[in-house]
Amino acid sequence: MATFICASLYAVYDSGSWSWLRFLLMAVAVLCVDMGTTGFNSYYDYINGTDNKHYNLEKDKVLVHDGVNPLAALIISLGLFGCAAILGLMLASMTSWYLILAGGACMLVGYAYTGGPFPISRTPFGELFAGLFLGTILFLITYFVISESVTLAAALASIPLLLLIAMILSINNACDHDADIIAGRNTVAIFLGKRINKWVLRTQLIIGYASVPILVVFSIFPYTVVPFFSIASIVAVKEFITMEKRGFSLETKGPSMGGISKIFLSLVFSMILGLALALLLL
Repeated sequence: MATFICASLYAVYDSGSWSWLRFLLMAVAVLCVDMGTTGFNSYYDYINGTDNKHYNLEKDKVLVHDGVNPLAALIISLGLFGCAAILGLMLASMTSWYLILAGGACMLVGYAYTGGPFPISRTPFGELFAGLFLGTILFLITYFVISESVTLAAALASIPLLLLIAMILSINNACDHDADIIAGRNTVAIFLGKRINKWVLRTQLIIGYASVPILVVFSIFPYTVVPFFSIASIVAVKEFITMEKRGFSLETKGPSMGGISKIFLSLVFSMILGLALALLLL
């Protein structure tokens, strides 16, 4: 939803176009795909044994700890994807039928992340798919729904989100390292090892945040983003140092995911506030 909101504001700023109807339909569709994907992840991680009581300490894993029927998660997820498909058809009828292909690809990846014979989450490509689809592709689809066009500037504007969303998954996998080995997964954290993966996390943070002022210099983002971004950068550096000192493990997963969420949302709010201010000054 953060990507969707940023992309919507950027579409208005960059193209001057706006439609409340398409915005609201897209918002519900994105939320349905997001919740449906989470449901599929919960279902397949439980069925495949990735989530179990011995290694999973997250209280929000209701299939593991609260006895929720896995079939209920599957049925609800299918229903949410069905709602998203209907909304997607409505949006395609208002814009372009090619939107069906783009939206369908996103839903397929959402399912295939943990479902199907070759789950993406069990490979080193999880971060790439998460960042690409939840960052850049969702950004471009939203931009298109609002403006009925796609630009290079919009693709470049999505880079910070791409990298920080990938980092969220990298933190998650770094914490799950030991449990994932037992579950037979081969994430980037396992493939590279803990020492190298530590530098991957640092690189994602540095490039993700550094890309914002670079995009301002090249007039992709408005200068109004800078003051909010400066505050976000201080928050991010301080939080990441705390996370590194704490370490990434099953025991520290809760605080670690809270920390990366804070880092991500700090960047998102700097973009939202900067774009909103730019629109007010137009």
